[in-house]
Amino acid sequence: MLQAILLGVVQGLTEFLPVSSSGHLVLVQQFIEIHGDELFFDLALHLGTLLPVLWVFRADIVRMLKAPVAEEGPVMQRPGLRLVAWILLGSVPTAAIGLAFEDVFEQLFSTPAALTVTFAVTGALLYASGRVPHGDKDEVTSTWWHALVIGIAQGLAITPGISRSGTTIAVALFLGMSRDYAARYSFLLSIPAIGGGFLLKLRDVSLDDVDVTATLVGMGAALVSGYLALILLLKLVKTGDFSKFCWYAWFAAFVSLVITLAG
Repeated sequence: MLQAILLGVVQGLTEFLPVSSSGHLVLVQQFIEIHGDELFFDLALHLGTLLPVLWVFRADIVRMLKAPVAEEGPVMQRPGLRLVAWILLGSVPTAAIGLAFEDVFEQLFSTPAALTVTFAVTGALLYASGRVPHGDKDEVTSTWWHALVIGIAQGLAITPGISRSGTTIAVALFLGMSRDYAARYSFLLSIPAIGGGFLLKLRDVSLDDVDVTATLVGMGAALVSGYLALILLLKLVKTGDFSKFCWYAWFAAFVSLVITLAG
């Protein structure tokens, strides 16, 4: 039960803070053995972190759902419809990369030695994001190719040690997007990615060896810690302190190196 809580907290905090949840789970699992069906437990944790996104961005989600009837003017000049279009467009390269290369990336990089490199790359992206001028692009002034570039970045972030939120927000800032929109778009874009990945892997789950209580506890821990981490990150992106997580990412790279050298 304590292991389930620990893994849930790790998933919740690192899913939203720009430090790579998959990389941290690889590190934690060097010391903790997951009992029962690992895939089912992993999916439960990801579902736990999806729920805070749906709640925090419920106003944007409702706006997008109402956009076809509530907004007026030319179709592609309606803010809500444009946001829907950019999320759908950004999801295409994410899905293509995930379906084609997820197993390859996880096999190549799911070791402490590889995490030394990928955590360092995440740190470099975060550091660079704090050195770019403040942009002003939003769903109205951004274009289709911005959505594609960020979608590709999100797809490549399936690599353990590469932060999904850190990468997509950093790339959005590099493209001149406002800090508020960069964060909103990053997390709205994560909804189809996390939800699609959940549904895709659900078919491979075996329910023969599932600890239901531990799974629910882990999911609850991921939900609560994920919500707190999401609120914190949104504030840090707006204040410009988001890039300071580079120091933590580089520390994680150092820890991965120590674990590698220690065998």
